Order: sequence, then C-alpha cells, then structure tokens
Amino acid sequence: MLLRNQPAWPLLLAILLAAVCLSLRPDAGPRHGLSDRMRHLPSRTLWAWERPEDLSGIDPSSTAIAWLDQTIQIGDSISTMPRHQPMIYPAQTSRIAVVRIEVQHGTNLEGELGKTLAQAVASQVLTSAAIPGIAALQIDFDATRSQRGFYTWILRDLRSRMPAEMPLSITALASWCSYDDWIGALPIDEAVPMFFRMEPDRRRAPDDLPEFKIREPLCMGTVGISTHERWPAGIAGKRIYIFADRGWRQDLPLLASRRLP
Repeated sequence: MLLRNQPAWPLLLAILLAAVCLSLRPDAGPRHGLSDRMRHLPSRTLWAWERPEDLSGIDPSSTAIAWLDQTIQIGDSISTMPRHQPMIYPAQTSRIAVVRIEVQHGTNLEGELGKTLAQAVASQVLTSAAIPGIAALQIDFDATRSQRGFYTWILRDLRSRMPAEMPLSITALASWCSYDDWIGALPIDEAVPMFFRMEPDRRRAPDDLPEFKIREPLCMGTVGISTHERWPAGIAGKRIYIFADRGWRQDLPLLASRRLP
C-alpha cells in the first residue's frame, strides 16, 4: 500500500537505479581485485629483453623476472626466434615466460586462414608455457584494430590448452586500458598498461588527462614502467613491471635511487 499510494516509491526507484548505474561504471572504484592465479607472484617484476642480463642480486621474495623467451613472426609462414642471450638469476626466482608476436604488413589474418594461423601461433606459444617451473605466461603483441580478432582467437585457444592454474598475462597499450574498450572479454588474468616509450608529446603530458585514466578493470592492478622515463602517478599498491632502458647491469641501482613503492 505504501508504494502504491505514497510518493516515496519514485524516489526509492531512482536510488536503486543510481546504485546499479554506479556499479556498472568502469571507473567507479577498485572492483578489479587480483586474479587468484596471480596472487602467488611478487609485486615487482623485471622485464629481461634480448640482451645478456645478470640479475643474481635481486631478492626473489619481492621480485620476479619476465624474460623474452621467443619472438614469433607471422607472414606467409610462421617463424620463431628463441632467446639467444644468457641470463643469471637466483634459483628461487619466480619466472614469467614472455612471447613477442610480430606480424608482417599486409598479412591476411581474417576468416578461416586467420583462425588456422591463430591455432598455429597458439601451439608455438605453448612451448613457452611448457617450460618447467615457470610461474606465468605473458604475450606481448601490439595488435592493430584489424588484428584484434586474430589476437582474440590466439588467447582463447591458449587459455583452453594451457595449464588451468597458470596465469595468462598480456602487455597492453595505454589506450586499451582507458578509452579504447575492447579487451574486457579476453580470457586473461591481467593486462599491463605500458606507460613508457610513448610518443614524445605524451611523455610530457600530465597524468590526469582523460586518455590516461585507467578504466578497464583488467588493467587496474598492474602498471608497466621503465627505468629512465617518468613514472605515472598512483602506482603504489599495484603489481609493477619494469623495463630496463639500458639493461639491468646499469639500471638495477636506479630502482633504489628512484624509490619504487
């Protein structure tokens, strides 16, 4: 009787609708959490690219290593370049195998041909996932708009065939995590927004620009930075991936002097 005869029910309905809309806003708060698969990994990860690296001095309890294991090149055929440079690290270190994907300009990645190529790429990536003792798998692919469907096929195939308990991570352009909404349905545990090696004008831009605001939940728990470039605000409390601009032999001391959170 109260809802039928009293004017209070429109107000109650408005409050309910407002609460629902607030919960659906991508920037409404820290609803991202941390994937259960990622919880056992340290909060700091050092990217080790294709150069000799001596990381024997890191603390395995606080620092993991994400090393480039192979690069897959896609054109008329698929070829792979394994890592050639040596890397030294403590035996207890959590290790993330990174696979870089590069596509030759003009390669057809659509339709059945694209799906066949995606399956072949996923099979090659799985060789990195099969390395004994690795803690996670990460894909590094700067997919263009026309390549997003192809990338989605790869990731879905990977997730269905890799160990169920193994985390699947991807690197992400900052735009994917802010205004370019397309990765939310991908079967991944995290996307790492890369706030380095951006265009020169963006390196100097303030952090509070709308295009820098992280709205995608998959990106909210991590950040990718480099040793020499300016770090974005608000990285405390996140899983931090760090790229060494000059190699870790020279750049490792910078982490202490720049006071990583």
